[in-house]
Order: sequence, then C-alpha cells, then structure tokens
Amino acid sequence: MADSRTRRVERGRGAVANPAGRYEREVAEAVDDGWASLETPLPALVTRVEPDRAQRLITRNASPDVPFEQSINPYQGCEHGCVYCFARPSHAYLGLSPGLDFETRLFYKADAGRILAAELDAPGYVCKPITLGANTDPYQPVEREHRVTRAILEVLAARRHPVSIITKGTLIERDLDLLASLAECNLVHVLVSVTTLDDALKRVLEPRAAAPRARLRLIERLTRAGIPVGVLVAPVIPALTDHELEAIVNHSAAAGARSLGYVLLRLPHELGELFANWLEVHFPERAGRVLSRIREMRGGRLNDPRFGHRMKGEGAYAALLDRRFRLACQRVGLDEARLAVLDTQQFSPQRPDAAQLALDF
Repeated sequence: MADSRTRRVERGRGAVANPAGRYEREVAEAVDDGWASLETPLPALVTRVEPDRAQRLITRNASPDVPFEQSINPYQGCEHGCVYCFARPSHAYLGLSPGLDFETRLFYKADAGRILAAELDAPGYVCKPITLGANTDPYQPVEREHRVTRAILEVLAARRHPVSIITKGTLIERDLDLLASLAECNLVHVLVSVTTLDDALKRVLEPRAAAPRARLRLIERLTRAGIPVGVLVAPVIPALTDHELEAIVNHSAAAGARSLGYVLLRLPHELGELFANWLEVHFPERAGRVLSRIREMRGGRLNDPRFGHRMKGEGAYAALLDRRFRLACQRVGLDEARLAVLDTQQFSPQRPDAAQLALDF
C-alpha cells in the first residue's frame, strides 16, 4: 500500500510524494496521533530492482501520434526520476505508486535476449523497426548492471533488424560497437531527449539523468561514430522551459543533430497531481502560471488524451510554440530534415532449415 505522506525533497529523487495508484482500494494517510511527529524523517529511499518474467518483449501499437508500430521497454519504472514522465501512471498497473515507487521500484525483463530471439525467429514474424525507450529509458543507471538493453541490441544486430533508440542516458556510449555496425547498414538511429540547458533546473526536474552538456557531448560523439542522431525537445513545459526552445535547437544542431522535434508536456492520470505537488515545492511562485498555461493548451484540463492533440496542444499559445520551433529549425537549416527510414530488407532470422529438419526425422 502506497505511503501518501509528502516527503521532504530527497537528493537524486524527482517526485515529492508517493500517492496510491488509481486502482488501489486502500490508501495510507499520515495522522498525528500524538505519539510521533509527522515531521519524523522517513527511511532513506533505496532503489530495488526485481525481474519481470515476461513471456514476450515486443509491444505493438496503432497510435497515429507515434511513428512506430513496434517497441520494447527493457525496464518498467525509471531511476532517472524525471518528474514529468508520462510513463509514471503505468506503475499503477503493478499495484505501485506513480510517485516515488516509479523511480525506486524497478523491474527488468529477465532473459530478454532469448525471448526476443524466439519472437524474431518465429515463422510468422514480419520485420518492422523496433523502438527502444518509448516508455522508460533503456539506458537508465540500472542498465549498467543488468545489461538488458545490450542483450536486446546483440540479438537485433545478429539478425540485422532495424532499431530506433530514445534516451537521455550517456551509457549508450558503451554500445558504440554495435550501434556503429548497425549504422553502416542503415539499421539504427538514436533520438536524444533534451529538456533544458539549465543545470540547476535539471537537478530537480530529472535528477538522475545526464547533465545537459553531457547530452550535447553525446550527440557529438554518436555523430562522429557515424550514427544518425535526432533531438527531441521533450517535454516543453510552458512558463518553465519553453523560453529555452530556440537555444536547445541551436545547441543541438551545432552538436550534429540531423533532425529535431518537440513534445508538449503531458499529464495523464496521477501525473497531474504529482507534477502540481512538485511545482508547489520547487517553484511555488510560478506554479499557478505553469498550470494555467497547460490548461490553456489542453482545453481547460491538465491533460487532453485525444489523438492528434496530446503531443502539441491547441490554442494560441500552442500555435506560438509551434511557430517558434519551426522558425528556429529553419535558422539552423533543419526545417525539413528527417532521419532516414530504416531498412527492413536486410532482416535475417535464424530459423532452422525446414528441409534439413525433414532429413533428421
């Protein structure tokens, strides 16, 4: 059962509370019974990582808002602790809180390489690019120990299967050998997420993610290795990070990004309350303005789940953001730039030869 008490800000953690998920029937609430103060410090948060015994890895979607049909999420939950993460509400399906549980109670896909190999080698499988990191970051800190993403890439590389990676983690440099080999055959591209260039803001907004300068250096190093890189300015937070839009575009292009995109902040389900609480703790003087701008672009609500609207918003302010972004891209010569469509024709599954099997019988 989730602890609903508001915690003091903890170094390296994003959320400031751990409210129960929307499916919980019981909620714990702190009450002063006279025996102990509500200000008594809570135990230090420790990251716990457990295996997820999934039977399949590939997830398929038909959303018109995302440019891929297949994805794999090596991890559930994310230690980066980004307070704005739209994936936080998915922890409610596990009976855990989208708050601090999301960044401290993590699950990794055990035996991912074997499971993925079986899926790709199945007779009915049709090759389409797979995206890693559509929900949580495949290069979050626990990947250093568990190497799930590395195992997945090894299987994809062996079968010459196209893959797109979304990350803000510099640990991806560990896998430059695989990525460079895939890039030579037009089988990979990487999208680096850049939210802010402000180090102080980054430390409370996405506490365990790489620093802004480290992400720009990552773009340069991937580019030098021949790996196509795009940048997602994501999310754009009105009245908090939106003034950085042009600067992020300029620095990303200078670092070697071949394409640029942006996504407006989304606050589905429990995330609306979590983000509002975070604002009250870290930016109380600005909280009302930020939430007002969000509602202005979301039809009076904190979230608009409609396809075609949820990524960019609507209204005058959303239109202004879009115009600013397009002009900034034009100024750096990337207004029409797109990453190349990945090649699906090289796919080579490792299937047993049917004729040889017949002889063995």
